[in-house]
Amino acid sequence: MSDVIELRELRLSAIVGVLREERDRAQPLALDIDVHRPFEEAAMNDDLTETTDYAAVLEIASRVTRDGAFLLLETLAYRVAREILALDPSITSVMVAARKLRPPVALDVATAGVRCVVSRA
Repeated sequence: MSDVIELRELRLSAIVGVLREERDRAQPLALDIDVHRPFEEAAMNDDLTETTDYAAVLEIASRVTRDGAFLLLETLAYRVAREILALDPSITSVMVAARKLRPPVALDVATAGVRCVVSRA
């Protein structure tokens, strides 16, 4: 399948990490999300009911990120992906890339992140 809903650079803040400074205050993150699902019917008929509403996808990502307090960025990414997959039975898979925009390391690195893909069984 080649149909993908792409959401890029969703900027959020979250408690995520193992260091004390990461546990004490939220840090800036960016999420990229790909939702794989057919949407030819939506495109042909210009019909939102035949696709996945990306506003709902963004709300799920925001809620999961805001409500969680994760040790691992990997956990955050998988939880977001699984909740999005559960949103709509037409979704076949979800990719979530989560990046810390200011990773707490001594070296000069722009971001530190993870990417996961969750598919319907």
